[in-house]
Amino acid sequence: MATLLNSPSRTAGLRLGVPGGPLHLWHLASLDAPTVAAVWAWAFAWAAHVSLPVWMTAALALIVWTIYIGDRLLDARAGLRTPPAHELRDRHYFHWRHRRVLLPAAVVAGVAAAGLVISRLPARSVRPDSIVAAATLLWLTGVHTRRRMFSRATVHLREWVAEIVVGALFAIGCALPVCSQVGAAHSWQQFLRLPLAAIGIYAALAWLNLHAIAVWESQRAVRVRGAAVGLAVVALSLVVFCAPRSAVLLVAAAGAALLLALLDCLRGRIAPLSLRMAADLVLLTPAVFIAEKYLRG
Repeated sequence: MATLLNSPSRTAGLRLGVPGGPLHLWHLASLDAPTVAAVWAWAFAWAAHVSLPVWMTAALALIVWTIYIGDRLLDARAGLRTPPAHELRDRHYFHWRHRRVLLPAAVVAGVAAAGLVISRLPARSVRPDSIVAAATLLWLTGVHTRRRMFSRATVHLREWVAEIVVGALFAIGCALPVCSQVGAAHSWQQFLRLPLAAIGIYAALAWLNLHAIAVWESQRAVRVRGAAVGLAVVALSLVVFCAPRSAVLLVAAAGAALLLALLDCLRGRIAPLSLRMAADLVLLTPAVFIAEKYLRG
């Protein structure tokens, strides 16, 4: 480990600063994922005509932040031990450099989230939340222990599976708080009011975000703009079948997909760190569209 840490290429990465200011720090410190999760959960709740308690949004953000910090620290540790088998990015070096701050912070965040969930989560929500938590834990365990079922697959197939699973888990995790509130505010039959089409589209959007980042960072010649435009078309085609608020979320998702397509067109002109940060920033479009609806009254 000491040899690896003292190698020129590795220490150069570990000395990484925070170029660009707050937005780059927002990405490097893994604050982007909990921000997106909180915004999506709030947007799903808005579309379902329910209000999320502050504690529930806070718990979701803390859980997501804890998972992302743990995942990136494990990736950084593995990459520094066996460099040929891993390709680390700026965010990994940042986490490893600041691990003495980020690891305790993640532990505190995880304990705080657990305390909120244990003390406040309705009994009816324990089972579905536990299923998603167990699925996430199993997935992370499989990824970081390199189970055989993944080692037999090709690299690109493994990436596709990872992107699809993570995208689905992320969107479902954002929707779970809304499900518990719908059950509390209405009869169980009112679950039909959940923006199911929007949740599905946002799962696809999460996948597209991950896929675009993987393609850009590996500098493959593959273009993702076709998939992005296709997702936007599907989202817009569903608008006519949805309630007004769900339609707003679908339009916002289409906007995010088209922005990812634009980033794909401009990727050769944008610094890698800024491109990665922008890919997460565009996922906040629901907040912009919903705020515009409020301003219009």
